[in-house]
Amino acid sequence: MPDYDTTAPEASPVKVLIAGGFGVGKTTLVEAISEIDPLRTEERLTAAGVGVDDLDGIESKTATTVAMDFGRITLTDAGVVLYLFGTPGQERFWFMWDDLLYGALGAIVLVDTRRLDRSFPAIDFFENRGLPFIIGANCFHGEQPYTAEEIKAALHLRDPNTPVLLLDARSREDVRGALLSLLELLIANVQVPAPV
Repeated sequence: MPDYDTTAPEASPVKVLIAGGFGVGKTTLVEAISEIDPLRTEERLTAAGVGVDDLDGIESKTATTVAMDFGRITLTDAGVVLYLFGTPGQERFWFMWDDLLYGALGAIVLVDTRRLDRSFPAIDFFENRGLPFIIGANCFHGEQPYTAEEIKAALHLRDPNTPVLLLDARSREDVRGALLSLLELLIANVQVPAPV
């Protein structure tokens, strides 16, 4: 009998950024899906941030990411291992975004429709760098008063085909669906070389 190699193929590594403004749920999203204990670089919000950190609409927030969040999820059916890097949301830490961008294939930009104006810097960042991304409109308290189409129109996205999904960052299934949607976008954007 021939000696066949029946081992499963290695899963391909894919780096994905989870980005968005301050307090939109990036850390929560990474924690909801990661198959490992996520690395978090959170620090308590203190009096030193008064006048610097805008807590309008997120007054109960007590901690913030100061460098990044990191998690991992294996999508066996898709043959990939996703390495999730959550960006810091506060403006004073945005200088790290370019370093986190290195090697990333795509991103999920989380938005909070209660504070939609805070979404534009993250969207501009990825549009200006040409990194494919999807929008995840976080449904805080399980509610979202707007449709995906209304959110898309309000965001004035350069690419009208950018997917906008409604999700609950606490829901493993919602996050998995968003990651699969991002993978579909990345596959659709693959340039197949013309035959020579």
